[in-house]
Amino acid sequence: MKLSRPARRATLVVHVAASAGWLGLTLGLLALGITATTTGSAVTVEASVRAMKLFADWLLLPLAFLTLVSGLVLSLGTPWGLARHRWVYIKFWLTLATITATVFALRPGVGAAVTAVSAGGPLPDAGDVLFGPIVSLSAYLFMTVISVLKPWGLTRRGRRLREQKSAGRKSAGQKSVGQKSRGQKISAPARKPVDAERASQTA
Repeated sequence: MKLSRPARRATLVVHVAASAGWLGLTLGLLALGITATTTGSAVTVEASVRAMKLFADWLLLPLAFLTLVSGLVLSLGTPWGLARHRWVYIKFWLTLATITATVFALRPGVGAAVTAVSAGGPLPDAGDVLFGPIVSLSAYLFMTVISVLKPWGLTRRGRRLREQKSAGRKSAGQKSVGQKSRGQKISAPARKPVDAERASQTA
């Protein structure tokens, strides 16, 4: 699958916007989690964890899935590929792992915190509201770094595809050279009658 230039640009805009939104939302969740664990006001704790639940339920997962899907479309629709370069491959699996952690760790932890605080009790565990945003932010910053630096080179599949492509170019070049040489051999005898006529005219 090859994306056209307008489609590639539109998908890139969507991917960058979703990624930036995911980063901003993660920073907001981290700020709310720090507020909930450091404040001495029960009202502020409840407001913070309720805001975290609202963001986690309605914004975090849609942005994360949009980032994943747009990244998949870009990798499969451009020469980068999904399994040709190590940084693309690692970024894909790290994004998938972050989304899985959000579903099975962050959202349940925030939900448990909201239930406990709403019942009039203290925040049960600071890790419920801090661990998820810290891990998500660390993963996102790491993915941003490798997206810019593009380290580690090609995978085995990428090297094999490059070797096949170079071999195909060599064989195509040899065929074109052979065709040219054959054309020269075929056209060479056709010049002889003309040369003989010119010799007879000069004589």
